[in-house]
Amino acid sequence: MGKQGELKERLATLDEIGGIMNAMKNLALLETHKLAVFLDTQRRAVTSIEAAAQDFLGFYSHIYSLPDALQQIWIVIGSERGFCGDFNDALVQYLNVSAPKEGTLLLAVGSGLETKLHQVARIAAFVKSHSVVEEVQATLLHLVEVLNKMQQLEPERIACIKALYYDDESGQIMLRQLLPLAAPKLKSAYAHPPLLNLEPEQVLSHLTDQYLYAALHEVFYSSLMVENHMRLEHMNRAIHRLEKDVAGLRLRYNRLRQEEIIEEIEIIMLSAEALIATDKSGSKIT
Repeated sequence: MGKQGELKERLATLDEIGGIMNAMKNLALLETHKLAVFLDTQRRAVTSIEAAAQDFLGFYSHIYSLPDALQQIWIVIGSERGFCGDFNDALVQYLNVSAPKEGTLLLAVGSGLETKLHQVARIAAFVKSHSVVEEVQATLLHLVEVLNKMQQLEPERIACIKALYYDDESGQIMLRQLLPLAAPKLKSAYAHPPLLNLEPEQVLSHLTDQYLYAALHEVFYSSLMVENHMRLEHMNRAIHRLEKDVAGLRLRYNRLRQEEIIEEIEIIMLSAEALIATDKSGSKIT
């Protein structure tokens, strides 16, 4: 295969890669639109639960006690797919700098983190993550199963659950405490405690479970939003570089094609001159 054929084949390959990149970019853009709706709804739900918790704990804080030996669990939310820049690398760097060496267990969510943290001793479990917003529910159910198993093994030690993730509003990595629920900072505005249909301990248990479930939804949506924004930026840069490479290759291909055409014309002209010379020499002989 000549140089022109090689360039033509390479151009076809790059065009195919460009089509795949554009498809990935469009999918990421579609996810950001869906997530914007999900996040807005979920944040309102979490805010309502937090307000109810503040009202409840303002009158029943005496039933809220923590164990003496505190064991933290950090849920580190990475990505399942690649092509999102340094999304996972930045989380690993944050862990190396800020995560306490003692008294902290890590739950890594996402295959992108698993490849980077598989030899870290503090990893209690790896959880497969989601690629699109519709898969968040399955990830969350799996994560809750892992948390329940850990709490059954050491119920008296686990006292704090935090999430390490990307916050979509700031675009930065955030460490957020999910449990225990934050104690009220101000005195309740109500003079009388809320009316309960259950015992306060039961209300606290249900409230805690509901808050953790809702807050984890918000955290996953936020992380996935940033992941897709970073994937969009990554794809845009890659497509821009690809377009420059394709433009350069097309110039080389056109130049080679032009040279081949010129060579073909020169061969035709030489052949024509040779035929004319042959005809003239033949005429003189006769």
